[in-house]
Amino acid sequence: MEPDLSALDAFLDETGVDGFLIDADGDDSDQHYLSGFSAPDPFHTLYDGEVHLLVSSLEYGRAKSESRAASVERHVDYDMPALVEEHGRLEGGRRVLADFLAERGVESVAVPSRFPLATADGLREHGIEVRDPETPPIGRGGTNVIEEIRATKTDEEVDHVRAAQKSNEAAMSAAEELLDAATVADGQLHYEGEPLTSERVKEEIEVTLLREGCALDETIVACGTSAADPHDRGSGPLAADEPIIVDIFPRDKTSSYHADMTRTFLKGQPSEEIGRWYDLTAEAKRAALDVVEPGATGSDVHDAVCDVYEDAGEPTLRSDETTETGFIHNTGHGVGLDVHEQPLVGPGGDELEPGHVITIEPGLYDPAVGGVRIEDIVVVTEDGYENLTDYPEALVV
Repeated sequence: MEPDLSALDAFLDETGVDGFLIDADGDDSDQHYLSGFSAPDPFHTLYDGEVHLLVSSLEYGRAKSESRAASVERHVDYDMPALVEEHGRLEGGRRVLADFLAERGVESVAVPSRFPLATADGLREHGIEVRDPETPPIGRGGTNVIEEIRATKTDEEVDHVRAAQKSNEAAMSAAEELLDAATVADGQLHYEGEPLTSERVKEEIEVTLLREGCALDETIVACGTSAADPHDRGSGPLAADEPIIVDIFPRDKTSSYHADMTRTFLKGQPSEEIGRWYDLTAEAKRAALDVVEPGATGSDVHDAVCDVYEDAGEPTLRSDETTETGFIHNTGHGVGLDVHEQPLVGPGGDELEPGHVITIEPGLYDPAVGGVRIEDIVVVTEDGYENLTDYPEALVV
């Protein structure tokens, strides 16, 4: 994929710097996006109208064949062994990077919001201006320019998310089937004669995703009081008659793009309150989706959810910024190389544009009741949105 970096060119012109510099490993999404390369150790990517990489000798051959860089150079090309011997590893590395920039006539660089302080200080000591990423503001709400560019997906990137979501749905189905097959004894779920735990359901999810070519560091299978905390991963035995939030956000190992989806399940008989919460949350999700289109803001979408909940008498952070129950998070977020990225779907969220991939995930929470959340992932289109989620909603399994 060749990204459209015209916005980065415009940013360099507007900011008056010679280039944009990233110092990070390949797990950093801005690094991966700009360089088209991934490595386990930090390397440097300079953009000055073209992409240039400075890597170790270990990564040199792979960087030449895999990256989208116009040039790839090694530390040794700038006499790093001699500089390290004379000045030490830290200072030697700083001098190599300064020489790499100087060779391209780069006297000033802009950097991402999260840039190593030691690298910035070292470059300044060697006469390279490192521009504070907040001066001037470089994106919506101060986000860095690469993150802002990444927010608008190409058709190819949308297809990557769509593929990851298909795998996600296979994992969600595996989790639901396990819950469906469980029996109830003494108020707890059992499977094959053993208590069914959050950990066992997560294992089923992870194994399914591995078979689908996806990976994930964590997932959420939270029941009861745990489900009342939106980011509690959940642990221990799962109870009957209580909502179980299953939130899966895998990364496709080939494309590196994520998906994200949540469903709430219950084995047994839901209380009247849980049933009401579930129906209300499904209504809030529909109301949010009705607003999604180019020109609407993330704040508009969030307000639609708050309207539904507040009209039903449920607290939200909009109505009470100190509430610890009710709707206590944003409606959604962007998804791509990061599972949480721009644009924001919440208070202060800016205009949605075609190519934005976002989640819609309203929910209600109270330790005395549990939690309910339903989440779809959609892409904003020229005339509305396309829902990339093709998984049914049903509370009782």
